[in-house]
Amino acid sequence: MSGFIQLVEERRSATNFIPEYTITEQELNSIFELVKLGPSAFNLQHTKYVAVLDDETKKRLQQAANGQYKVLSSSAVIMVLGDKCAYHQAEKIYEGLKLLGIVNKQEYDFMVNDTVTFYQSRGKQFQRDEAIRNASLSAMLFMLAAKEKGWDTCPMIGFDPKAVKEILNISESCEIVMMITLGKEKVESRKPRGYRKPVSEFVTYIQ
Repeated sequence: MSGFIQLVEERRSATNFIPEYTITEQELNSIFELVKLGPSAFNLQHTKYVAVLDDETKKRLQQAANGQYKVLSSSAVIMVLGDKCAYHQAEKIYEGLKLLGIVNKQEYDFMVNDTVTFYQSRGKQFQRDEAIRNASLSAMLFMLAAKEKGWDTCPMIGFDPKAVKEILNISESCEIVMMITLGKEKVESRKPRGYRKPVSEFVTYIQ
């Protein structure tokens, strides 16, 4: 069995963490160094993360998450954000290609204008959808990278996004996509994996 297959099969949504474990900023950075290699539309890298290690802030987030204990017992609470205005960064992101001579100034100007026009012409709903779409891709990679590093995670949507924005002072330009709790799972309390549909129920082939 390959390492990737084993990783996918062993990743679970952890619902019960062992509170004694801590994670350092350096350990989280080693995960984010992998996450930054993930795909994003136009390479705009829409995703932002807020990693909460502080117990007092975790307590406040627990209240915003309907009192769920795993928020408090986790080693870190990771808020996944999608930047609705990511296209504003096109100039900065593409500038490296110009400086390296991969594209000339005319090509650079076209890339920037094409990207900005693409997002502006489709409006705010599309910009929000794109923020969520791209941040969701990144979040899945984060959970797999965390598992590779020996950490367990649980993606969550059971929280008050307005309260979380106030607690963490999150800009209105960012959409809160999900909360991910991270820690070491108490494996003995793990429940069996939930039902998974057979492939034939969720895949249609057109041949």
